[in-house]
Amino acid sequence: MITGAAKRTHKGQPEHTGWLCLRASLLAAGLLVAGSVCAQMAETPDPAPQGVTEQQAPAQPDPTADLALKRDSTRSELEALSKTITLSNDRAAQLQAGIDDLEKTSESLRAAIVGSADKRKALEQQILDGEDKLTTLRTKEDAVHASLRARRGVLAEVLAALQRMGRNPPPALLVTPEDALASVRSAILLGAVVPGIRHETENLAADLKALAGVRRDITAQKQALGDDMTARLEEERRMNMLIAEKQKLKQRSATELASERRKAEQLAAQATSLEGLIGSIETQIASARDAAAAAKAEEENRRAMSDAQRAEARELANSTTPDKNRIAPAYAFSDLQKKLALPVAGSILRRFGDADGTGHSLQGMMLETNAGALVTAPSDGWIVFAGAFRSYGQMIILNPGDGYHVVLSGLEGVTVQQGQFVVAGEPLGTMGNKRVASATALALETERPTLYIEFRKDGKPVDSRPWWTAADTGKARNDS
Repeated sequence: MITGAAKRTHKGQPEHTGWLCLRASLLAAGLLVAGSVCAQMAETPDPAPQGVTEQQAPAQPDPTADLALKRDSTRSELEALSKTITLSNDRAAQLQAGIDDLEKTSESLRAAIVGSADKRKALEQQILDGEDKLTTLRTKEDAVHASLRARRGVLAEVLAALQRMGRNPPPALLVTPEDALASVRSAILLGAVVPGIRHETENLAADLKALAGVRRDITAQKQALGDDMTARLEEERRMNMLIAEKQKLKQRSATELASERRKAEQLAAQATSLEGLIGSIETQIASARDAAAAAKAEEENRRAMSDAQRAEARELANSTTPDKNRIAPAYAFSDLQKKLALPVAGSILRRFGDADGTGHSLQGMMLETNAGALVTAPSDGWIVFAGAFRSYGQMIILNPGDGYHVVLSGLEGVTVQQGQFVVAGEPLGTMGNKRVASATALALETERPTLYIEFRKDGKPVDSRPWWTAADTGKARNDS
């Protein structure tokens, strides 16, 4: 006799009301997770190559190589995104109006250019950091997909169990005595199976929730990168306008500049070393010779000061903002240790003393940058050379005084001229779209643009690490 706690189905089979609810909820949850998991798996192709059987053990992935591939994929994605970003006519007109409102003096224009350069470099660093974050999120996304692929067998078992339960429901628990043994057996089976099914269903649902969260983060990060790229494009346009205005104030004639540029190119073609190039430039090019003389005069003036006067000058320099229109370095270069910012937004690939790929030690440092990255003066100084030299690409040599020279090479374009005095942070040029032929035959692991930096003291290379700020010194790329 069937009690009121049970009922008969349309086929006459008794079913317990509680069991109906439990089975319905498990089936609904299982089917929901199954549908979501299958949809997610369909979006990601199985990486296993054709012809590989289940018995064959897959090769262990190389984390370093996988990260490098993920980074390259992210960069390609961002490069494609950057090509879609344009500057509206209205925004360009607003930038031009802002330039027109500026006071057209050398001091105001230089201050505006340095400020623009600071903002542009900060945006370029934000883009680099955002690129790393996007790569990390892509790696997390792959990890969740791998977890879901690994649970294919579990998912099949969950669905099979639910399907079996649906086809063969256990008898009601409150039935006639002849069904008691079957009821007890069903209760034992449900007690053993249902918690496991619920646990696996919850795990699968958690994976799906994590995947949805990662994808939301990826979308937000891509939007932030797009905004940064747009802001960088605007700042690049503004800086070009400012530089064009500043060029109009130059007093040296175009004929004089062209003549000196040709002479510098001839000297560069004849020189066999950096030391030889610097020596010939500073003796045979009038503007470079004047710059070297000004640097030496400034150095002699500092040497003529007493210790007390030098200390007073350092204290004054540290307590006030240097005049942007200065015509000599605000600080002695030897006093600038731990105070210089890297001239470009990027990550350090090699340092002074590392192997250079030819069996020798590197005499400078190499930075990996984004395409078109802005290069600025690391310190005040005079430009003694700006042009192409051997396999160094476009190169700039800065004389900051105190017997030092700062060499920057690997640029695609330069915006300064020989003999020009620049202040720290003033734009010098831009990087290209890929690495130029290496000046030191480095066997680098990248084809991206790289800037080579070399400090020289009295003609000899020295380690530049003591001059960079602590934050910049730590910007080594970690591929592990």
